[in-house]
Amino acid sequence: MKNMTMLIDYYEFTMGQTYFDKGEVNKKAYFDVFFRKNPFKGGYTISGGLDKIIGYIKNFHFTDMDINYLRQTGSFSENYLNYLKNLKFTGDVYAIPDGTVVFPNEPIITVKANIIEAQLIETALLLYFNSASLYTTASKRITSSAQNRSVMEFGARRGRSDEATIESSKYAYIGGCAGTSNTISALINNIPAMGTMAHSMICDADSEYQAFLDYAKSNPNNCVFLVDTYNTLKSGIPNAIKVANDYLKPNNIPFKGIRIDSGDLAYLSKEARKILDGAGFTDAKICLSNGLDEHTIKSLIEQGACVDSFGVGDNIAAANDRVGGVYKLVGVEENNQIIPRIKVSDTKEKTINPHYKKVYRFYDKTTGYALGDVLAIHDEIIPYDKFTLINPNDEFKTTTITNYNVRPLQVPIFINGELVYENPSIEERKKYCEEDFKTIYPEIKRSLNPHEYYVDLTLKLLNLKKELILSTVNNDSIKKKIKK
Repeated sequence: MKNMTMLIDYYEFTMGQTYFDKGEVNKKAYFDVFFRKNPFKGGYTISGGLDKIIGYIKNFHFTDMDINYLRQTGSFSENYLNYLKNLKFTGDVYAIPDGTVVFPNEPIITVKANIIEAQLIETALLLYFNSASLYTTASKRITSSAQNRSVMEFGARRGRSDEATIESSKYAYIGGCAGTSNTISALINNIPAMGTMAHSMICDADSEYQAFLDYAKSNPNNCVFLVDTYNTLKSGIPNAIKVANDYLKPNNIPFKGIRIDSGDLAYLSKEARKILDGAGFTDAKICLSNGLDEHTIKSLIEQGACVDSFGVGDNIAAANDRVGGVYKLVGVEENNQIIPRIKVSDTKEKTINPHYKKVYRFYDKTTGYALGDVLAIHDEIIPYDKFTLINPNDEFKTTTITNYNVRPLQVPIFINGELVYENPSIEERKKYCEEDFKTIYPEIKRSLNPHEYYVDLTLKLLNLKKELILSTVNNDSIKKKIKK
């Protein structure tokens, strides 16, 4: 496995030197990974990247080459470099499993470790979580809009790097895509490879008919013809039907369908369906592609497009948004006591939820839908009969719930540096994602103007947060008076 340990922002090394000089190598710290808003102006995010995080932490070690490079910068002491040379991750990691629907300001990953260890893994955790969650969320939004129609991911040529395209195909599959055109990702990740033909093959042939015929002879199990190279209705579909009648039917080869990649997709698909049905090919499927996203797919279906599947590339592999996960210190241990820490900002949304926490999800016993999430201090007991959710931004907004089931969302991943989590297969993650998504109310899953999901605080945590904010404000006021 490629050693990615040096995937660390330089300031994390310089802070580590400071902690080392202060004699704090054994100081326990608590960090949360969370994000502040959903991507795509949506109502939810799908978590991802845990498999990459597990690989990074398992393989966390510095090579002689790494240490020599750090030595050459002239920024670090030999004692600190010797410490790094022997460093392994020895802490605890708790995380919400990949494929879970998650929401802003709740801890997706919690790290409890010696402060230098915890600080050095920050960049990798954020990179893997942010990128994977973006791909998975983009895929889920698109596949959800497709309303049970198959979606093929084919964004490799639009990806941001070779590694990124491999990862985007994988997480697109977890998010609901049926397969990928990216063969190396299909090979590495054990997911279905899919694809038919490009316009270039049709342009190269003596005729469109000949191109379809040659393709059918070479690919009898994959007879889906791209029909929009010249004229979809007057040339492409008639030539596809002619090949079906001349070659496929006589040889008992199924005519699987056509793909339309340009033009008015709604109109063309409806006309194509009429022509195919009229020719007796009622089982031939219609695939639509061409820069599709969740909004265009939803619109096509609303317009009555006759479509069985979609091909989507750019808006998964090169999705134009970000998750924006951050990594914040929420507590430290002193004299075997957890001391909560808080970051206060002039921007209300950037004031974090302090302390070592757990996140719980409530489900209606009757419908199975998720009612809301609550953040609690780690040792709080959540009642199983009645609970009041408190809006952290307006504590007078409360919702009391009964008749619910409740579960903690985070599970242990590493304990004392040892992996205790069995990472599910990609098929298991895909199935889990599908089932978890069913528990979310449709109003929250709307692609436009979704309902806001409840992520609230227990009264104990809310009061602690207010106390810490107040003490921070008072300390700042005292400091200003002293300066004057």
